[in-house]
Amino acid sequence: MVVLHGGPGAPGYMAPVSRGLADTFRVLEPLQRGSGAEPLTVARHVADLHELLESHCWKARPALVGHSWGAMLALAYAAAHPGRTAGLVLIGCGTFDLAARARMRAILDERMDDGLRRRMEHLPEEFPDPDERIRVLGNLTLPLYSYEILPSGQAAEVCDALANRQTWEDMVRLQQEGVYPAAFATIDVPVIMLHGAADPHPGRMIRAGLEPYLPQLEYREWERCGHYPWLERHVGVEFFVVLRDWLSRRFTGDRPEAGA
Repeated sequence: MVVLHGGPGAPGYMAPVSRGLADTFRVLEPLQRGSGAEPLTVARHVADLHELLESHCWKARPALVGHSWGAMLALAYAAAHPGRTAGLVLIGCGTFDLAARARMRAILDERMDDGLRRRMEHLPEEFPDPDERIRVLGNLTLPLYSYEILPSGQAAEVCDALANRQTWEDMVRLQQEGVYPAAFATIDVPVIMLHGAADPHPGRMIRAGLEPYLPQLEYREWERCGHYPWLERHVGVEFFVVLRDWLSRRFTGDRPEAGA
């Protein structure tokens, strides 16, 4: 399995998912390229992921387990490299059209109170460093993305604001140019969306936008669940049961022979 974090630019927070799969599968959790001299694009992330798979999974076709932006990256990779993966798990998948993004913004606005709005307005003054600001923003808005999250919480140790902006802007550009989701029609492996009904990312709208290009797409939704199913009090255990079961029944990656 290759576990792909979201953000973009928020490495490390998928460690609980990786650990939850490690007793059954060999798991890789790459920390995606951060910002630097080279502007980040979807193509750059796809190329990095391909290099990883060619270096560490050259004898196998791994399944990709992506969360949020990571789910979008999994789709982009599978479309660019047909036959290189065994299946895709899209957890809390991001949006691929204006209508879904507008609905997401409306949901977040409905859940936000005046106190949080005021706090967000003053974040640039409190945290002039953009990386620290986006990390704090993620923590402040976590309740808007959750149903009943466990006390352990969900926080990325490091956030890269420039990586987030550059990568997301390129993904939106590709959508506006009609590249995505149309390119996903080349994907012929099993794909499942695992989504929380309380996730502001509108799962059913996202599924409807993907289904014309992914007729094999399966969909599983939990009522009392937000954007991070593995941390939700009511579905955390079931999430791992469903995830491991789906992967075990559909994973067809070729494993190296003993001694190979």
